[in-house]
Amino acid sequence: MKAVIQRVSSASVTIDSLIVAKIQDGLLVLLGIEDADTQEDTNWLCQKIANLRIFGDENDVMNLSVQDIDGEIIVVSQFTLQASTKKGNRPSYIKASKPDVAIPLYENFVQQLQKELGKKVQTGIFGTDMKVALLNDGPVTIVMDSKNKE
Repeated sequence: MKAVIQRVSSASVTIDSLIVAKIQDGLLVLLGIEDADTQEDTNWLCQKIANLRIFGDENDVMNLSVQDIDGEIIVVSQFTLQASTKKGNRPSYIKASKPDVAIPLYENFVQQLQKELGKKVQTGIFGTDMKVALLNDGPVTIVMDSKNKE
């Protein structure tokens, strides 16, 4: 699993002119799933995201997690994170899981992240054309890959 985690002052997901998710201070997580991903990948990534200390403390030092600030999270599926740009100029998405594999892993990821946080996690809608808006705070953007544990 690959994730792009952005610290946001606000974020939203709109589908067909309808806002389906909206948060204030927290994280926007873009999630790319491949066939080789397992529950171990989900567990590792959810634990890391929930405890990632990227919010400012009283001294404005990045020392607090999304849990510490009682922040919110939106998770958006994004198969393009699994793109390979090795050959040519047209990305290949061969590593990205098809919906029959990706949807259960995505739903499990959201449920696991909710358990880690102890609160609801908002989402986009898997496989739809989404308009994602955000105000990146910092900017702070972290890229994680569960296969490399980084």
